[in-house]
Amino acid sequence: MRTWRWLTIMLAALCMGTTWAHLLEMPAKIKLDGPTWLMMLQTIYPPMFGTVGAFFEVGAPIAAVVLAFLVRGHRSALRWTLLGALCLIVADAAYWIWVAPVNATLVPLTADTLPPDWSALRDQWEYTHAVRALLQLTGLGFLVFSVTGETPKGR
Repeated sequence: MRTWRWLTIMLAALCMGTTWAHLLEMPAKIKLDGPTWLMMLQTIYPPMFGTVGAFFEVGAPIAAVVLAFLVRGHRSALRWTLLGALCLIVADAAYWIWVAPVNATLVPLTADTLPPDWSALRDQWEYTHAVRALLQLTGLGFLVFSVTGETPKGR
């Protein structure tokens, strides 16, 4: 169980790292014009965020659900683990509901074919990633609590 807890926390941290990067970039990116923002979307994110990041996005909630099964006999740990898993699952769902459609719409476009409502799509993409970062941070915190809550006091 110790190894699985470590794996789950590491996957959650790496998963959170990708969305945290989006959150930290957001104030600067939100000021970009359409063609520049589109160029960033098409060139910076697909190679690593779509492959390595996808592994973390899928792996973290799965690991958390498995961990919940493993700690089912530890009431306090189970509660924190389930909360962490829920946060990670909701963050993933938000990706598929609000981010993936924007990617599907904008990635094949060019600066010349960018729709007039591109800024609404950008805002949906950016703010959903911001919410996801906070959900993943919260989920990671819950997973850490699931371990620290079982640590004897004074040690």
